[in-house]
Amino acid sequence: MSVVLLLLFVALLALGVPIAASLGLASALVIVGFDLPVNVLAQRAVNALDSTPLLAVPLFILAATLLNAMGVTTHLFDLVRLIVGRIRGGVAQVSILVSLIFSGVSGAALADIGALGKIQIDQMTAQGYRKPFAAGITAAAATIGPIFPPSIPIIIYASVTNVSAVKLLLAGIVPAILITLCLMVQVAVIARLRGLPRDDVRPSAAAIAGKALVSLPALLAPVLLIGGLLSGLFGPTEVAGVTVAYALLIGFAVYRTLTLRKVWDSLRETVEATSGILFIVSTAAVFAWVLTFDRVPALAGAFLLGLSDDPLVLLLLVNVLLLLVGMVLESIAAILIIAPIVAPALHMAGVDPLQLGIVFVLNLMVGLLTPPLGMSLYMVAIVARMPVHAVIRGTLPFLIALLASLLVVSAVPAVSTWLPNLFLQ
Repeated sequence: MSVVLLLLFVALLALGVPIAASLGLASALVIVGFDLPVNVLAQRAVNALDSTPLLAVPLFILAATLLNAMGVTTHLFDLVRLIVGRIRGGVAQVSILVSLIFSGVSGAALADIGALGKIQIDQMTAQGYRKPFAAGITAAAATIGPIFPPSIPIIIYASVTNVSAVKLLLAGIVPAILITLCLMVQVAVIARLRGLPRDDVRPSAAAIAGKALVSLPALLAPVLLIGGLLSGLFGPTEVAGVTVAYALLIGFAVYRTLTLRKVWDSLRETVEATSGILFIVSTAAVFAWVLTFDRVPALAGAFLLGLSDDPLVLLLLVNVLLLLVGMVLESIAAILIIAPIVAPALHMAGVDPLQLGIVFVLNLMVGLLTPPLGMSLYMVAIVARMPVHAVIRGTLPFLIALLASLLVVSAVPAVSTWLPNLFLQ
């Protein structure tokens, strides 16, 4: 049964059917063909969406679109540029740091690219950077967004594996900083070897102070979010709602650049993005039910535990699997299909659920940068108006930093577990 399901799914993808529809159609055909209860189609799809943590997904998307609509990304970029732009390769370093800051409100790699990509690439190319390099560092830095809270993939992973979403969001903070540092070190090495240009900005204490004052309301958004999670006052859904309210407040009362028209456009964009994500969630739930009915999770767990009982070895095996899956399958669909299969076995082997969640998501974010279906590659190609093959050429070197980060997160559980265990016992 499962073999037929997977063959149908692959065949539909090959025919160009969207992932969500492929998941649903393959599941429906197997359920009808093998005389399984047809009411499962509606029941599992609805139950998958009846989840409080998933309410955070549209709210975080709305917060990011509102902040982008009011133009705060330009302020953040200018502030960081004034602070670090004069070092060699400074604008590339600025791109990495701004991606870290903006990830505190976006929660998605494609949102980071859409909001920051054009600014980053235009600034670098204007100062003499090769366009593939500019596109590559932009795509690589966008992987920070889905690791640092709020993270839409992490929230979805938590919902399907019954792991605390708050702890898992906090577990992403140190790995996100690690990725940032690894990328910055790699850019520094490249800057020295290739003689990358210094920024032509002329920083002064007055200019930095002025831009910091203008940027302060936007900088407080991730502080509010992380502070709410650390304090225990808010769960992911509550803090998402507070972030939306804060974005509306500063948009209308502080920056005064937010209009009712921009709010309406942000709401429409949020509905479009959310509907795509939740459509995948619902159809993947039916797909996963068929696999579970056919005992695939149990068989896969027994197979993995039969290979080794060493947590690190099992993590490395899962890394290889996810890196391959990430090349051909959209990240949220991969989480919904594979996480329920492999997570129980690795938990039984002693892998910390928080560490596994971060390894899982980071793996799939690397998949966003790998052909043939790496969505970040295509998004950067669109905003940069350049061929996809040129974006791939510019991105491949930065996989070194990302894979090094992944190896550290896989080998050292404390990178993921230290912060949530420190604040939330």
